[in-house]
Amino acid sequence: MDQNMIYILFICIMVPLLLMLPLLTGRSRLLVGFMMIGIFACLFAAGVNGFIRSNVDFDLYYITTNLTPVSEEIIKALPILYYAFLFDSEKSKLIPLAFAVGVGFAVLENMIILTQNIATVSIVWAVIRGFASGLMHGICTAAVGYGISFIKTRRKLFISGTFALLTLAITYHSVFNTLVQSETYKYWGFVLPISTYIPFIVFFIKSGKIRSLKESGDV
Repeated sequence: MDQNMIYILFICIMVPLLLMLPLLTGRSRLLVGFMMIGIFACLFAAGVNGFIRSNVDFDLYYITTNLTPVSEEIIKALPILYYAFLFDSEKSKLIPLAFAVGVGFAVLENMIILTQNIATVSIVWAVIRGFASGLMHGICTAAVGYGISFIKTRRKLFISGTFALLTLAITYHSVFNTLVQSETYKYWGFVLPISTYIPFIVFFIKSGKIRSLKESGDV
């Protein structure tokens, strides 16, 4: 794929979102802004991954299962860490923002993969890829955001806690990449993100409702 195509896709996605941003307010603007950060993170990660591929003597399978999960999860986690430690680490705010970074990352990544495989893709591919990759990236960053909301109040855990959260995200990402590239277990890879997302979102919604009831004095 022409290297310029990555920048073309980036511009085509980012410009409409950028034009919409001034019309939004409050949390909506923040969510869209973090989604845009995720898109930029994907562009940056593409450059980092390209540099890695050109400087190591490993095949693509090894790189995508052992190296790119590390670089991508670190890059995605940086804006979440920055926001949590300088602005707000409230769990109810941090998790949606973290998930937005992951979704933004997946949007550009899916477009890049689409252009690389334009002759073989289908609607079924788009549905599977959209759910699997979108949720995988979102879950990884949301897990980091969830953990950071606890680490922020326990400063002694900053180094070890951040390392543990990144390790969790990297491992999950690596397992996903390994499964989807396997001829035998690739369907398990597609199912993994949705099977993680459903209990996660149910827990998040329920905990939000419980907190709202407590604040209103109904429980």
